[in-house]
Order: sequence, then C-alpha cells, then structure tokens
Amino acid sequence: MPLRFTLRQLEYLVAVGESGSIARAAEKVNVSSPSISAAIAQLEEEFGLQLFARRHAHGLTLSQAGRRFLEQAKTVIAEAEAMNRLAGEIRGQVRGPLDVGCLLTFAQIVLPHLRRSFCARYPEVEFRQFERDQQALFAGLRNAELDIALTYDLDIPDDLEFVPLFHLPPYALLPDNHELANRRSVDATELAPYPMVLLDLPHSAPYFLSFFANAGVTPNVVERTRDMEVMKSMVANGFGYSIANIRHASERAADGKKLRFVPLEGETRPTQMGLVMMPSTGNLLTVRALIDHCRDTLTPSLTPGLKF
Repeated sequence: MPLRFTLRQLEYLVAVGESGSIARAAEKVNVSSPSISAAIAQLEEEFGLQLFARRHAHGLTLSQAGRRFLEQAKTVIAEAEAMNRLAGEIRGQVRGPLDVGCLLTFAQIVLPHLRRSFCARYPEVEFRQFERDQQALFAGLRNAELDIALTYDLDIPDDLEFVPLFHLPPYALLPDNHELANRRSVDATELAPYPMVLLDLPHSAPYFLSFFANAGVTPNVVERTRDMEVMKSMVANGFGYSIANIRHASERAADGKKLRFVPLEGETRPTQMGLVMMPSTGNLLTVRALIDHCRDTLTPSLTPGLKF
C-alpha cells in the first residue's frame, strides 16, 4: 500500500522537531498553527507511530521514533531539493534553493543589496541568507547547511575553495576628536599606546593583532566586542580606537556620533572579499550564477555603503 504524505508535511515535522513548539514552527514556516497540527496528526496516523510526546507545560518533545523520523525527513527534503536542482540544470534554468552565508562584519552592507539584485535577475531562486562568524561559515559549508558564503580570505582551509572579488585595505577607526584623527595615515606603532576596542571575532581578531606583532609592539586592548556596530559606537564615544577592513559610506556610529577612518600603513596585508564554498558545489547552476553575479555587481564602486 503506498504511503500518503507530502514533502510539506515533512517540512512541518522538521520545523516542530527543531523548535519544540507548534506555535514557533508556524512562525518559522509562515503557516497557521492548526495547519501544522493537522500535518503532524496525519503523519502519525499514516505511519501508526507517535512522533511527539505532548506535555502541556513543556510543548512537544520528539519521541524516540520521532527523532529517527526527523533525521530521515531532513534527508528526504534534501534529496527532493537536489532533484529540483537537477531538473533546473537539465533545463538550463537558474532556480531552486540557494543558502548563502555572509560574514557578520559586513553583512548589513553587502548582503541585502546583493540579495535584492540577484533575486531580481533570477526570480525563481529561493535565496536564504545566514549571517555568521568565519568559523561558523566554514562549518556551515562543510555540513551542507550553506551552499556558498561571502567572507574574507582569512585562514581559508584547504578543503574549501575561495573565489576573490576585491581587496579591502585596513583602516584605523578613531573618534572625531582623537589627536590622530586628521592624519593622512597611521601605523601600528603610533596606535599602540592608545586604548583599543578590539573587534573580537574568530580569525578577524588575530588578523588585526598581527599588525602590531609585525611592528614589534603590543596594543593596549581595553575593550572587546563581537558586534561591528557596538565597536563603532564605542569608538565614536571615546572608549578607544579600533581597526576594520570595511569603510562605511556613512562615517557615523549608530548613535549618530562621527568616526574617522584613517588608512593603516606599515606591514599590513589587505584582505580580499570573496566567496568560499566546497569545491563540489561549484557545479551547481545557482552557485555559478551567484558567482558571476557577484563579479558583475559586487564591486567597491557598485556596492552602496562602501567607501574607498
């Protein structure tokens, strides 16, 4: 007797299993809670299994059978998406899901603009975006949560492929009233005595600190943050200077206070913005289309929010 269930029902199963709540799953997949409940009930009736333990005060918990079904459902959904991509490849159409990661430090500048222009060009692509730090991007690519990611060329592992787009020189970020703010350039030895607000992200922080190590000095790190906008506001409010590779077109922090971006000279290596992926995903039509689109449109002169 053939089984009667749909991919949509499996997607609802995964959403509930991962969120532990019908209400949160309904928000995640943008359908009503009764639709989710009905789909779960239909799956349980079809398979003759209880997939969830229902506890009024604690939501839904996967049963032992439910945990096994959840993993298989993810596999079935992934295979269905692969078939959809294959059909697009055969027809030569750019369509289907595309999971794109982006480094946290420049996602707010680059990703919305890129997504809007790419989706206008390829409206049948389901573009899904994820903002993460460098280490999480690498992990997402390896476990197939991400198809491709925008990031810097910092410590790219050998098993990943990097496609360069353009160089980003380093800048010292200074408060508007800092005594070095009007300089044409500064170097690490001049900055080292002053308080520093370090953007403390994996791979990025060691890169910034390497400028000082190469100059034989130690920076005076007094504050650390993992948030780019928090770092900018702390600098603008006089807690210290910082270093970044992205120069925003608006040279103001989120609270409106002015910043100065001064080129950093000395033994520094500009980073490259680019795309990183597993080599095998380079054969996907959607991925190739995104690479070509980035080469056409993601340049310093064409990206709103960037200034050189």
